[in-house]
Amino acid sequence: MPARAAGQVCRAAVPALLAASPYPRQLQDLGAPVGVIEAGAGDFWVPRGYAHVIANLRGTNGSGGSWGFFDGQERRDLYDLVEWTAAQPWCDGNVGMIGISYYAMAQLAAATQRPPHLKAVFPYDVSVSAWEAANHNGLLNERFATLWLRTVAVLAARGDRLLRRGPSRLARRVLAAPSVHGRFADAGGADMVRGLQLISRVPHAAHPWDDLLRAVRTEHPTRDAWWDERDLRPLLGAVDVPVYIGSEWTNVVLHLPGAFEAWDGLRSNPHVRMALLGAGGLPWPWESMHVEALAWFDHWLRGRDTGTLEGPPVRYWLAGADEWRTSATWPPPAEYVAYALGADGSLDPHETPGARQYAGDTRHALPVRLSWSTAPLEADLDMVGHLELRLTAATTGTDIGWIALLQDVAPDGSATEVTQGWLRGALREVDEEASRPGRPVLPQRHPAAVPPDETVDYRIPLVANARRFRRGHRIRLTLTTDDTRPDFPAMLGFTHAVVGVESINTVHSSSLLLLPVLQTRS
Repeated sequence: MPARAAGQVCRAAVPALLAASPYPRQLQDLGAPVGVIEAGAGDFWVPRGYAHVIANLRGTNGSGGSWGFFDGQERRDLYDLVEWTAAQPWCDGNVGMIGISYYAMAQLAAATQRPPHLKAVFPYDVSVSAWEAANHNGLLNERFATLWLRTVAVLAARGDRLLRRGPSRLARRVLAAPSVHGRFADAGGADMVRGLQLISRVPHAAHPWDDLLRAVRTEHPTRDAWWDERDLRPLLGAVDVPVYIGSEWTNVVLHLPGAFEAWDGLRSNPHVRMALLGAGGLPWPWESMHVEALAWFDHWLRGRDTGTLEGPPVRYWLAGADEWRTSATWPPPAEYVAYALGADGSLDPHETPGARQYAGDTRHALPVRLSWSTAPLEADLDMVGHLELRLTAATTGTDIGWIALLQDVAPDGSATEVTQGWLRGALREVDEEASRPGRPVLPQRHPAAVPPDETVDYRIPLVANARRFRRGHRIRLTLTTDDTRPDFPAMLGFTHAVVGVESINTVHSSSLLLLPVLQTRS
């Protein structure tokens, strides 16, 4: 069990909300929009009758042992930590778990172990597979993986003197001022990345952090036993406590896919709800969901009728229409409409036959990316669900990174990023029997060289999303091999290790973009 847990001691026994991660427990009340302050606001929970317990996982910020990065030992530690919390005199035996990002991952990890006193969890912005967080269908999510692991390394070595006293004490007073804290209302993923960049520049000890980074970047480039140990998906069927999941539509490159993986894995659990927010719906710090979480925990830990179970289990924001929708299922019923990638750059149900080429680098006269656009839409189009690019293409290399970006282009030419999809060509294997439109199953275990200059069919999933493309707008799809160039709008700035950059690539018009289009209001 982790060596330390910091909690608010109450006069009478109360339910406890446990948050656990490798991030400093001492910073969780700082109130800054940094991606490691995610345990929830204790000054919200304690006055409302909960103990807020914040613990560091083993090997981080004073806890003994070595951090295992989401491994089996961590799951066993979390079981012990839940039961330890329930046994404390200030706890009435009812334990919930709280927090976003890694704190959310820890919640589902604990729930798979079924500790007897765990009553409900609220794992918002969760990832259920460490492989999927670090790799996007075989393409290393390099910028995030490097920044994040270095940030954990820097913070893990800091103690109370730095994190609770001196400049930190002054920072708390300044950041708690309403005039200052209010400025964080719109802080989102881009602000989180900037925070990681700042922290990661501080020197840190090489061991064990560089060992972990090397394991992620070079020693385990495909899914193997090391990644399997860090994958909750096969374990989610054992989770029987109530679970509230969700994310924001803009969190395409990190936690949004995890919400859908969790939803699928928890399908046998009757007490699962999901809420999907629009842009700016979950800023850092994440108090925006605290009222929702309070209703959830008051119901499951205190037996109060809060209305949290009323209505369909899925609630989502439909951007463009700017309204909430509900559904009994995810995804809601939709019809897939196929748009051909025309040789003239059109994106249209009617194919313009031919092919187009682009190069992986600037040494050629060819462009470094290709785009296809619809004509201005004649009517609103509501897209909700999982998208897929069925690409028919050839490359001169033996491997390639396919990177797709979907945008909503307004009549004035301004573009909004909607979602992205990725695939490393050598890991293109698909389990066709287990797949369905928009959700190809990509084993990603056994690389197979791409045959140079041969036409190959690829199934590239784009992360699910919901958007109304308004009448007069265009839908634009862009395809590239290298998203590290500053003029490519990679979402949240998360760029990937480059694969096949020296190739010349041919995209055939028989390629199809499959969009899930609502036929009736859900």
